[in-house]
Amino acid sequence: MSSDVAGQAVADSEETSSRMSLKVNIKEIGACRKHISVTVPEADIRTIREDALGELSEKAQVPGFRVGKVPMALLEKRFKKEITADIKQKVLMASLEQLSDESNIEPINEPRIDVESLDIPESGDFHYEFEVEVRPEFDLPDYTGIAIKRSVSEPTVEELEEYKEQFLDSYAERVTVDEPAALGDYVICDLTFVHSGKTIREIREQSLRVMSQLDFPDAVLNGFDALMVGAKAHDNRTADIQISLQSPMVEMRGETVVATFEVTEVQQSRRPVIDKEFCERLNAENEAEVDRLLRSSMARQFEYQQRQETRRQVLDQIMASADWELPESLVRQQTENALRREMLEMSQAGFTREQIMARENKIRQDALATTTQALKEHFVLDKIATVEEIECTDADIEHEMLMMSFQSGEPVRRIRARMAKSGMIENLQAQLRERKAVDFILQRATFVDVPREQQKKQDQSSVRFAICGNMNSSLIDDTSTATDGDSA
Repeated sequence: MSSDVAGQAVADSEETSSRMSLKVNIKEIGACRKHISVTVPEADIRTIREDALGELSEKAQVPGFRVGKVPMALLEKRFKKEITADIKQKVLMASLEQLSDESNIEPINEPRIDVESLDIPESGDFHYEFEVEVRPEFDLPDYTGIAIKRSVSEPTVEELEEYKEQFLDSYAERVTVDEPAALGDYVICDLTFVHSGKTIREIREQSLRVMSQLDFPDAVLNGFDALMVGAKAHDNRTADIQISLQSPMVEMRGETVVATFEVTEVQQSRRPVIDKEFCERLNAENEAEVDRLLRSSMARQFEYQQRQETRRQVLDQIMASADWELPESLVRQQTENALRREMLEMSQAGFTREQIMARENKIRQDALATTTQALKEHFVLDKIATVEEIECTDADIEHEMLMMSFQSGEPVRRIRARMAKSGMIENLQAQLRERKAVDFILQRATFVDVPREQQKKQDQSSVRFAICGNMNSSLIDDTSTATDGDSA
């Protein structure tokens, strides 16, 4: 037997001998939830107690005794509280680690254990129970040879003109006017929301663009243009708004709220002239180069949309059999992650802040259904990535940040620091791993090219505050979003 083999045999023997004789009972208590009871035999607790005392004896200082020579009985009496806490920690850690190794459990979150209420007995077995949310168990469908329709075409003249107008709007100057509000103008309003005769929220000096639809994170007001066109300063406009059925405020789902818009100011947008100074601001030589940069930015958006379209078809086909349930508590916890990841993809693709905000509000309005679907997709793609040994490398992360820096003009160092601070590095890693899994499937798919539907003109205005309040703040950063006007 070689020395390597002999060494491994010794290690395996030591690991086997150190394992506890746990008694474990696992019960299904709902979708992706398990109740686990663990019993640690007295003999294993005794071994851990002796180890803890041995470690303490090597460093404990007791008057009248040299270090390492203090009687065990005296140590147990003098340091009972510390020893008990140490033993409890060691018993829990060792038993949970062994449970993880030996059972077919894949936790999503930390197990809910009330450690303070647990006590290790002086004699006899130690028993504890806990609940944990776990990954769903399912069989992967066949994901090879999927047939995909892929839309292809260049931006039309009309689409480029519309995109150019949106781009220039991000640099526009707003001027207060005495004229009535017209489509595309901005109204500065004080807003009051009333439900069942009670004011539930007030917002002051909110800037709203007059467009056909006004989006809130938890509601949509259609016909906002009809409501506001013709309004002047000091005018009031009132509308009924129905709260989304996906609102996190359960008691408000489907309820009608009366919204009052008190107009304090009407502003018109003055787009900048594309002159030499403006071109220099964009690091472009002339308007022709500005158009070229805009066309390139729009091409990235089309690539994003094509990727989303093909991804959607892939996921629709592999998710057709995903009829397993997810608990709403898990969906709620993951809503922000799902949002962050989509906002990140749109940021990378060069969408404007207004476009991202509109998408963010749409997702928040349908948070339960959207996040449930996104979570199921995550679990399926993650399992495919595991089966196919697909990983996200540091080089993948670095490349993605370089692309974000190129599109936004923001230094890579600042992007990395901001993403690390907000916890989005982990989102990016998961996103890239899933993208690789989709790419793996697409490499084995068959494609049929079809004409692309013309891009719809943006027709909604979005605000960040929820009517019912008590919702997380927007993920869009005013000061450092990688999608402002200079993204082109």
